[in-house]
Amino acid sequence: MTKKNYTRREVLKAGVVVGTTFAVAPLVMRTEVLAANKKNPRLYVGYIFTTHHTPLMVAAIRGKAFKKAGAYLRTMVPKQKYELVSADGSSLAVLNLIVSKSGSETTTLFAQNRLDIGLASSTAFMCGIDRGTKMKILCPLHVDGMAMVFPPDSTLNGWADVERYIRNSKSPVKIGYHSPTSAPRVVFEGALHKAGFKITENANDVSADILLVDLRSTSNLMPALVSRQVDCWVGPAPYPAVAEFKNVGHMALDSRALPPKGEWENFPCCVMGASEQAIAKHPKVIQCMTDLITVVGDWCNANKTETASISSQWIGVPAQAVERSKIVYTTMPSQNWMRGVGMFVSVLNSMKKFRGSLNGQKLADVQDLLFDFSFVNRSQSKG
Repeated sequence: MTKKNYTRREVLKAGVVVGTTFAVAPLVMRTEVLAANKKNPRLYVGYIFTTHHTPLMVAAIRGKAFKKAGAYLRTMVPKQKYELVSADGSSLAVLNLIVSKSGSETTTLFAQNRLDIGLASSTAFMCGIDRGTKMKILCPLHVDGMAMVFPPDSTLNGWADVERYIRNSKSPVKIGYHSPTSAPRVVFEGALHKAGFKITENANDVSADILLVDLRSTSNLMPALVSRQVDCWVGPAPYPAVAEFKNVGHMALDSRALPPKGEWENFPCCVMGASEQAIAKHPKVIQCMTDLITVVGDWCNANKTETASISSQWIGVPAQAVERSKIVYTTMPSQNWMRGVGMFVSVLNSMKKFRGSLNGQKLADVQDLLFDFSFVNRSQSKG
């Protein structure tokens, strides 16, 4: 085949720009990519640089290997733009990936109509829905994967040690978190609240046992520990394991070990959700994405080493640290998962976090407001 030098405009239109390098090989101007650009919906998919969202990364990297899911992702611009392709090869949508710093930022983008599909903590979705954002939780992404991290010279290990440390401290223990609506913050604050500790966000309240410090991003977790801005922080995988691997932190307490014993095990964290508009206008795309994430999650559980390698390369953390994660990927809203979500609703209400439609409500009263499990139910029936 004869080579052709395409103009910058043609290459941009084809969606194959990688950084500032433009491909000029004869197969660059793929007709299927152009067709996808012209005919199919362009949807925006938000996610965060955390291993909690690894299934999306694995789906993007392994592409056609997940054809059995009924649809797969074909790369247009690495880490930025993907074509959702059905198993028969037909193009369904163009998906633009958007990186958020936190779940609260994700739900803000939903509120601004800048996202169609998003991966974020269930608590972030709850707080957004409480404020009136028109979106639904479609399915879980995983369970567990949260921990409390102290400086590397700490010898604290387990709940009894952490509890004793807080009670013996002469000043409020400063605990950092990366997002106000993140699951790690809500889980640990909820457990500490239940344990009877006085918690504040007011640095002038010296009568409190704990001072919560908003570090605003996961990228600030380890620097805050090194600089002693906080005494410890709570965060999602892979950051606790990475802190230990780099010898800048010590995992003192896994969320599974929080009191009451057994109550926080297999606990919900991140979910996949979508705007009500996207659900109404593009149900086939939503179904295919749910099917795909379900299949990919199962593959991730069964192939931890390769999964860790993919996640490591995507978000730039050591693969050895990622592989140590105790995350279990699942899209099944099991009875235990629903119990955990119900606890979230109760804890967030007890902490006065809800001001709108979820204020004073129990999970049983707001399930239709929070969830649309019709897609994942069909995915599970296919499996």
